[in-house]
Amino acid sequence: MLQRRHFLAAPLAMPAPSLLSRGAQGAQAAPADLLREGGLVLALRHALAPGTFDPPEFKVGVCSTQRNLNDAGRVQARQIGAWFQAQRLKPARVRSSPWCRCVDTAQLAFGTHEAWSALGSPRGATESTNAASLEALRVAIRSASTQRGRFEVWVTHMFVLQDLVGQGTSVGEGLLLRAGADGAPQVLGRWSLG
Repeated sequence: MLQRRHFLAAPLAMPAPSLLSRGAQGAQAAPADLLREGGLVLALRHALAPGTFDPPEFKVGVCSTQRNLNDAGRVQARQIGAWFQAQRLKPARVRSSPWCRCVDTAQLAFGTHEAWSALGSPRGATESTNAASLEALRVAIRSASTQRGRFEVWVTHMFVLQDLVGQGTSVGEGLLLRAGADGAPQVLGRWSLG
């Protein structure tokens, strides 16, 4: 059974994000420097939306049928955006799962989003749909990896990250992704506010 860690109310102080990453020379890379270098995707799990799974009456685009951000989740999403503003980092593109908790995270953090069904949770999808979505994500990461000086932010679900790269995250935490020499997505590091 999957265990989900819950993010408690976000602190008022802006903690420095943690990032376990190595730059091109093998030295520890600061998060802002790696993002400025570009050629990557920061794939974030949505901010805190208490509970597990969506209710049986779930419908994409109908927020009242879904798990949604609570007050702490909205604070967390705003803090993510505040960190990017403080670092003077602006994503070239913000893509989001069409689930309301992802859309709201993207909007509160970055003021914009493009809904992309490939980032949606695989709940209820067939294997062929999952395969098609995962391939679309891989192609987009390969494309982003060629774009030095720019980066994208994707807001998605733990299960999508798990299926894509074999790693999940806590709420509001992200993985820095770049295509490797073989074209497969590689995790450069883990990003979080605390």
